[in-house]
Amino acid sequence: MSDARDDKRRELRTYLIGYVGALVLTGAAFALVHWPVLASDTLFAIVLGLGLVQMVVQFRCFLHISLARSARDDLQLILFSALIVALMVGGTLVILFNLRERMM
Repeated sequence: MSDARDDKRRELRTYLIGYVGALVLTGAAFALVHWPVLASDTLFAIVLGLGLVQMVVQFRCFLHISLARSARDDLQLILFSALIVALMVGGTLVILFNLRERMM
């Protein structure tokens, strides 16, 4: 009985850590953009880095994907899906920019 209760507490704690982490990372990105104190290139790099860290937090805390051997299949599936989406978006952008150049 207490083992199930401990698992529930551990899971709730993981969700709470993920929620707070996501809020902090999102708030930091919004604050950096709202009050620009850095050059735009540096600001872009920092916001991009915060976005990548937020992806790691989302994967770890909400999707429960870790680097353990049992979760590697899930991680490979997500990486493959991300590759397919990146190829589709990249191909679409290439076509759109090509059409834009032809129209100008």
